[in-house]
Amino acid sequence: MNTQELEFTRFVRDNKTTIYTVCYMFSKDSDEVNDLFQEILIKLWKGFGSFKGDSSAKTWIYRVALNACLDADRKKKRAGERVPLSMDIDPYEDTDADAMQIRQLYDRIAKLGLIDRSIILLWLEALSYDEIGEIVGISPKNVSVKLVRIKEQLKKL
Repeated sequence: MNTQELEFTRFVRDNKTTIYTVCYMFSKDSDEVNDLFQEILIKLWKGFGSFKGDSSAKTWIYRVALNACLDADRKKKRAGERVPLSMDIDPYEDTDADAMQIRQLYDRIAKLGLIDRSIILLWLEALSYDEIGEIVGISPKNVSVKLVRIKEQLKKL
């Protein structure tokens, strides 16, 4: 491996959780999550050499990951409905109250529009309004207004 490949491998290893978090926000299907993860890695690799560090690496990763997931979601809607093959049991299912509340929250978030879903995901990841605005392409004040509206929308759900 050359040095760029080694740097990229370390970079992905250090930020794997961030990438998977975005993927799981856009899909519950593990195969689709893995496809999204792979698509994001391809896009990150293509841009890795030209990443200048104008923003933080995490901000850049979120921007690439969200754009890749939004693109995949648009493609999925154009392709029509898929019928996934699934098992009747979920070996990873949590039945405690906390896990059920988290699952309900994510189910509600999944009903939001793509941009709103992206904003709330970044907010749940504890990014600042400035960082969220930079990733999504809106002002920090607009992030604040959108978050208030999104939270109200989630309460109604």
